[in-house]
Amino acid sequence: MLAVSMALLHHCSTPLARAVSTPARDRARACSTVAMAMATAPRKSQPQQQVLLGMSENDLQQLALNLGQQSFRGKQLYHLIYKRKVREIQEFIQLPQAFRNELEEAGWKVGRSPTFQTVTAADGTVKLLLKLEDNRLVETVGIPVDEDKGSVRLTACVSSQVGCPLRCSFCATGKGGFSRNLHSHEIVEQVMAIEEVFNRRVTNVVFMGMGEPMLNLKAVLEAHHCLNKDIQIGQRMMTISTVGVPNTLKKLASHKLQSTLAVSLHAPNQKLREKIVPSAKSYPLSALMKDCREYYRETNRRVSFEYALLAGVNDSVDNAIELAKLLHEWGPGYHVNLIPFNPVEGSEYRRPYKKAVQAFAAALESNKITVSVRQTRGLDANAACGQLRNNFQKNPLVTDAENLETELPNMELAVAS
Repeated sequence: MLAVSMALLHHCSTPLARAVSTPARDRARACSTVAMAMATAPRKSQPQQQVLLGMSENDLQQLALNLGQQSFRGKQLYHLIYKRKVREIQEFIQLPQAFRNELEEAGWKVGRSPTFQTVTAADGTVKLLLKLEDNRLVETVGIPVDEDKGSVRLTACVSSQVGCPLRCSFCATGKGGFSRNLHSHEIVEQVMAIEEVFNRRVTNVVFMGMGEPMLNLKAVLEAHHCLNKDIQIGQRMMTISTVGVPNTLKKLASHKLQSTLAVSLHAPNQKLREKIVPSAKSYPLSALMKDCREYYRETNRRVSFEYALLAGVNDSVDNAIELAKLLHEWGPGYHVNLIPFNPVEGSEYRRPYKKAVQAFAAALESNKITVSVRQTRGLDANAACGQLRNNFQKNPLVTDAENLETELPNMELAVAS
């Protein structure tokens, strides 16, 4: 083994000039020359980008004062961002041109992203793809529901990450891979984009879009605060969903939010849950249920369990009875929200028949578990999390200006190999 290692070491220590052929060596020199030119060329210094969206009225007033303006200019900023939903600083025509210029020169921007794609389903559900500053795409969904009294509830289903690292077996988002966490303003702007499309206020927000909110908890809590205080959506009208991440429910409970916690359970036992939710291997069901019980005791807020019904996998009456037993063991303060599987292209899973859904719900109710069945929306608009984004992108959209910088590492890799 030592002899082999020494031989490899000797081979790898051969001078590069002898190890690389002449044409390859020339390409390496050319590539190095271009890279050196790019590194040493003088560049106009750019101010650090800072985002106005997400700042409170007091913060904006202080910003105005810091830039030599009167504090009422901060109130104007607040109105333009959150009420008028103006997207660009130069469109703040109520503000002096000098102030607008100074904001831009100091590196400030509003923090709104353009819409890359819009799809509308027959039932009125609208899915948007927003193109972020780094050319990645993120989904958000607007779901209008007619209420009994003639009013319309408008729910925004927002993403917290670009993609998701947890790769639940039935989820389209996981199949598309993971890119990065969203910044808090990139979460808030999803709600504003939905309001612009529907030309009405969003009444409810669910953090159930792309990504795992607990893996981006700081930004999610900042966005939650902004949506509550600045967009003025009541805390009780918001739901934060999680598949379960160790050591996060206690952190969330410490904030004493009045919002609903929804835990994606999907199985009544550890073995089946590991098959559906791979991350369950590192967070056993017993530990998750214990943390849910502590969350209820700390906040006095009922925990809702999301249960995706997968035909022939977890939708039997026996599964329902086992689930009821599990919840009674760790109760009280629980509710089950049944979600008939939303078909995903290439998935091994099937949507259960309506009769199976009804039988599952009846079995829970007969065992004294409160239950609701989520109405499936947007089936004809690829509204399952991640479906639309996967149609367009698994990697960032590359702009022409980025082509050379993107190609250089690939050229160097080709030379080295």
